[in-house]
Formats: sequence, C-alpha cells, structure tokens
Amino acid sequence: MSGRTRLTPAAWVATLTAAGALLPLVRPASWIFTAALVLGLVSGAGVLARRVPLARPLTVAAQAVVALLALTVVFAREQALLGVLPGPEVFAHAVELFRSGADDVGRYAAPAPDTEGIRLMLVGGVVTIGLLVDALAVTFRRAAPAGLPLLALYSVAAGLSGGGAGHLWFLLAASGYLLLLLAEGRDRLSQWGRVFGGPQRPGRRTAPASGGGPGFAPVRTGRRIGAVAMGLALAVPLILPGLGGGLLGGAGEGAGSGGGQGGTISAVNPLVALQDNLRQPEDREVLRYRTNSRDIGDLYLRLVSLDQFDGASWKSSVRPIEDVPRLLPFPEGLAQGVPSTEVTTNFVASEAYRDKWLPMPYPVAKVDIGGRWRYEPAGRTIVGDNKQTTGGVRYQVTSLDVRPTADLLAGAGTAPEKLRREYTKVPESLPADVRATALRITRGARSDYEQAVKLQEWFARDGGFRYEVNVDSGTGVQAISRFLRDKQGFCVHFSFSMAAMARTLGIPARVAVGFMPGTPQSDGSVSVGVRDAHAWPELYFEGVGWTRFEPTPSRGTTPDYTRAERPSGTATGVPQPRQSASAQPSVAPSASESCPAQLRRLGECGPDVAAGAASPGGGGTDWWGGVLIGAVVLLVLALPLLPALWRARLRARRLGGSGARDPSAVAARTLAVWAEINDTAWDYGIEPDESRTPRGTAARIVSRGGLEGEAAEAVHRVAGAVEETLYAPSPRPAPGLSDDAARVRAAFHAAAGRRVRARALLAPRSAARLRWALAERWAAVSAAWSARWEAAAAAPLSLLRRGSREAG
Repeated sequence: MSGRTRLTPAAWVATLTAAGALLPLVRPASWIFTAALVLGLVSGAGVLARRVPLARPLTVAAQAVVALLALTVVFAREQALLGVLPGPEVFAHAVELFRSGADDVGRYAAPAPDTEGIRLMLVGGVVTIGLLVDALAVTFRRAAPAGLPLLALYSVAAGLSGGGAGHLWFLLAASGYLLLLLAEGRDRLSQWGRVFGGPQRPGRRTAPASGGGPGFAPVRTGRRIGAVAMGLALAVPLILPGLGGGLLGGAGEGAGSGGGQGGTISAVNPLVALQDNLRQPEDREVLRYRTNSRDIGDLYLRLVSLDQFDGASWKSSVRPIEDVPRLLPFPEGLAQGVPSTEVTTNFVASEAYRDKWLPMPYPVAKVDIGGRWRYEPAGRTIVGDNKQTTGGVRYQVTSLDVRPTADLLAGAGTAPEKLRREYTKVPESLPADVRATALRITRGARSDYEQAVKLQEWFARDGGFRYEVNVDSGTGVQAISRFLRDKQGFCVHFSFSMAAMARTLGIPARVAVGFMPGTPQSDGSVSVGVRDAHAWPELYFEGVGWTRFEPTPSRGTTPDYTRAERPSGTATGVPQPRQSASAQPSVAPSASESCPAQLRRLGECGPDVAAGAASPGGGGTDWWGGVLIGAVVLLVLALPLLPALWRARLRARRLGGSGARDPSAVAARTLAVWAEINDTAWDYGIEPDESRTPRGTAARIVSRGGLEGEAAEAVHRVAGAVEETLYAPSPRPAPGLSDDAARVRAAFHAAAGRRVRARALLAPRSAARLRWALAERWAAVSAAWSARWEAAAAAPLSLLRRGSREAG
C-alpha cells in the first residue's frame, strides 16, 4: 500500500473518532453513519483525483464538488435537478434547514432530537472537517496541522456537552490523530528505503528485510510514545484534581442519561420559547379545543416539567420513554379520596404550531391520538417520536380535575425520601439571600402548604412585583437575586424563583411549561394563542401529588385551594369566563355552508373526508429510501468480508482442474498450487521471499511454520514438481498436488492460535496481491489513455505538416 493510500483511511478514521464526541449530544445517533458514508465518498474522490494526477488545489476542489453532490442527494434530493445536481432551490432549502437547525439547538437541551436541521449541521460539519483533514494530511502531506480542525471538532462537542466530552471520547479522538501521525511517519520513513519487512511486489529485485527486524523499531517507538502520551493525558487529571476543567473536565450535574427501553427525551428551553411567544406582535392561534369542564380557569395545558435546578436555570432531566399506554397510571401521590372529576377535551392543533410536546391538562388519564407519540412517566407527558410534531393533529384527552381543600393540603404528610431528595436539591452556588428571603416571607407558617401560599401571595400581590415581558431574562447564579431586587419580570422569573425558594424550604418543587386555558369563543370552543404561553411552579404534597400555584401577577388564575375565600371565578388579571358549552364535548356536527375552517377541523361541520383520510402526523412510506439504506447497510457489512471472499475464490480456482493433460496446462496448474502454498504460509505469518529457489522456499516454510510429517513432505513434493516444471525438458504430470496443498493448509491451521486463525480467515495477508493487481491494471489503463491523448494531440500537427508539404 502506498503512502497516500495508507493516509486516506487514516484521515477518515481520525475525523470520525473526533466526531464521536458529538454522539451524546443528539439521539438517535444514526447521523454518524450518514457522515461516514459521505466522508468515504469524499475520500474516494481524493484517491481518484491524486491517481490521475490532478493539481493539489484541483484535487481539493473535486472533493468539495463530490461532498456537495452527496449532501444534495441526502438532504435535498427533491429540490435538486435530476435528484443530484444542486440548483437555487437546493441552496434555499439548505439555508432553511440550517436556520431550523440553529433554532433547534437553542430550543432543546442535550441530548437533542435528531431533527433534519440538526442532522444537516452535524453531517455537513463533520464532512467539512474531514475534507480539511484529508487535504492537509493526504493531499499536502502535512498530518500534524490536520490536528487543528480535529481539535476544533472535538472542542465544539466538549463545549456543547457542558464543558467536557468524557474520557472515552477524548481517548478515541486522540487515538485517531495518533493513527494519522503514525501513518504519515511510516510513509516518510519508507521514502528512505524499504525499512519495513514484508513481501516484495512482483517484478521487484530488492531483497526484503526480515519481519520483525530493526526496520520496525521506529514504528514501535512511535506507538509507545503515543500510548504513553494518551495515558498521561487521561491519568494526570485524576491524580491532580486541582487541574480539572478544560477539555477533560466533567460535565457536572448535567442532564444525565435516561435508562429504560424506548430511548430518552429532553425538554425545550423555556426562556427561548416563552419569551419569544410573549413578544409576538400579534396573538396567533396555536390550538383550539372543546371540553365538558364547567370551569376552564384551572384547565392549564401543560407541555413539560423542568425538574433540574443548577442555580442558573431550570432544565428537564433526561428520562426514559415508552409506548403510550391505553390508560395512564394513577397520578403519583394522589390519594383516592381527594375530590376530583373526570374531564374530556377534544383538541385540534394549528398547522403552523409544530412542537414535539403535546399540550394536555394535568394530570392526564387517557390520550387518544394517531401518529408516532411516546410517553414519559415521571412528568406524565407525551412527546413526538421520529420527527412527529403537533402540526395539525387532532386528539382527545381524558384528565382529572383535582380539587383539594386547604385543610387537606395543610395536613399533607411527608413526601417519600427519594422524591424529596431529587426535588429539593439546590446547588451550593445559590446565593444565600434567596433562602433568607424565603424564610423571612414565610415566617410564622405552620406547614409546607402555608409556606407555599405565603410565597405565592408575596410574588402575586404583597411584594410589589410588576409583570414585564420586555426585560433581560438574565443568566448565572445571581439571576434570581437580581429579580428579587428589581421586582420586574415575566412568568419565567416568577415560577423559577418561587420553585427555587420552595426547595430551600424543603418543599419538593419543579416548573411546568405550557399554555394558560385560552379564551372562550362564541361558538363554544376555546382558542389558545401564542401569548397564552406560560410557566408556573408545581409543588408536591403527599396525598394530593403535584399541585399548581400561580405567583405571576396579572396572568392566569389563582387556584381556589390557595385562597382564603372562594373566588367569584374571575382571573387575577386577564378575564377567564366560565365555559358556556354543554357538559359533553360536541361530537355531532352541525353542518353549515359557511362553516369556518377551524370549526371544520374540530369536527363541528360534518364529516371531513380529507381530514379523516390523512394521518395526523404520518406520511407515506419511502420504499426507495428504505431499499437504498438497506443496500448501503449490506454493502457496509460486506466490505470487511471482501478479502476473505476473494481469497476463497482464488484458492478454488488454483486447486481446480486436476484432469489437465496438456503440458502447458500441467505447468500452469503446478505453479498455481505452489503459489497457493506460498500464500497460505503468508496468511499464517510467513512472508514470501521470491529471491529463493523453490527448494529453499520449501525449507524456509517447513522450518518457520514448524511443519512435520506429511505436511512437510507435501511442501517438498510440490517444490520438486515446480523445479521439474521450470527446468526439465518435458515435465511429467504430478498427481495429488491439490491434496498436498490442502494438507499443508490444515497443518498451518492446526498449529496456529485462535487470533492467527481468525486473521488468516477474515483478513488474509495475501489479499495484498489484489491491491497490487488493481494498481498494475490502473497503471496500464493510465498509460493507454496517456498514449491515446498524445496521439490525439499529435494528429493535428501531422495533418498541418502534410498540408504544408502538399502546398509547397
């Protein structure tokens, strides 16, 4: 294998091992296979361009063109000309995907879902880095500077993962870079002469160095240096904890990893989604519903709960998800005797509203919905799977309208220890004034419930706070302290602060993100708009479970169980009229020729054949895509087996045709059996030495292979037949040569260890002859084409000369 041929796969492996640090950031991680395939095509294009050969800049340009075409086929096949050629529509689609990917990166916590935009950013970034690495290390023969783009790729992964990508990913990335440096070092050493032992190509006269001799010393030294360097890089941070941080620093109290079957999920970023929605210039509708609830004031539509608090922000834990059960489990912590009624609500989401989380009342008992949806038990939420979103979906939710009394909450028992440990955790970095303020406000409270009510009243009424959406949300551990001092913010600030203060008092707390109940319409439906986006704290009381509180002034409704007197039903700020619809959700349509589109989608205007025929989020099966992916998978799986298959086919061809009588055929068959014995010895570790006579080669094979008895006699017998074929005037047919070759192979197999046997079977060393044959054929083809080009270029000159002679 030539130096550049060796460097190409090393550059490919180095890029993918560095990209491995990105795998924990997105789930599922199938994007890495797409990146590997596209990067393989780019590397192959570089090999072909350097064989032509093209100038170095043209080689890089050719690889860039191949990368562009491959990415077009993968991500914009429908917009491309003939499905391959990029045009203006392809670039417009790519810009849109990059924009949506950037939004998804800011919206989701790690591990983020594998959206189309995120996939394009990952695959495109890895392919770009791989192109740079291949250009530097292979095309320009500068492997050391190729470490810079690899470091940039790893650093991005380390930064996005919270400050550290983990020791395993560092080890993989460092190993890939070390492999690249060793490949280049071996190539540079080989330019001084044949320092590495091994077989000679056909036609070479120089004698090879013996295997394992001094020629291998530089490679062994390089490997040892690399291994020691990686060991020190991994061990020093463990021995000296004071040097933590940097690329090897841990991620700290991150989102963790979800166990269980069915994968894991992570939540939206509420600061980005909520503040953007509340600042919209117009209130666009996101969904509409009908319900049999008599009072919609408490019908908050919950998306997700945020249960991890690091002092600077609230995040959602990574949780295991499962298939949506027919009936959801009974809510955690809710006793059977607590007053509650069952509520049924029919929803239809706007086509423009696309979210992975399904808006639902809490606690939900049953969900009827089509499409690809999964259930997260801890938060009792429904999340879209495999790019499923809420756009245009219809669903029915059965939920419980829990109505605890103040006495029931005040007499709540102690929460389970495991729940208290998880949901009362606050970081040491939390400013001391947060807990001090909570203790001051709740002074005199006799129970967790009274403390929670005092906190709510202080934020919503007594503390002098003002609702203001156009404020800086603030970051860092001092954000809550600034909010308590400035006393202005929007729902995120109020809910985050109350939940944090409740935790400092030992009350289990989390933050819910979703929508307020919405605005009733004259037709009996309820419309929910983007400005209804909201966040509120949920506190846990044993016997009641997770309970909603409303600390944000002028937003939402204050729960009845937190008021000293029964309310009249009006909201604290925005009016929330009581539901005037019938007690059951309308399922019988009232047909009308002028029925609005929204009511038609709610099912109020008669059967909607088109809507009924379409799945709420599904799509047609892409059979061609499945076939293509299956073919690629089979090809990838078959690639490692190609040397073994080629070797088996060559062996069968060499040892077949035992009935030949023609002298030339007999000679060819004898030489073929001898070549098979030499390759068999090579497969088991004995390199061929073409400088020896057949008799000397036989003695070397028998000695180094430790062959005895019939196997040794078989080698000498075939060697004798070869000498007679080469030197006798009329060689005689030698019977049983194929049996002798099989006997030798069986002896090598019996004497070898398990690893040597596996290597001889799956990755035979003699498969190098295939590479040599392909290289020679390519050289012959290149020479023929060069001759044709020279002849074509010389033809006009000869015509010109002949014409000038005739004119003269």
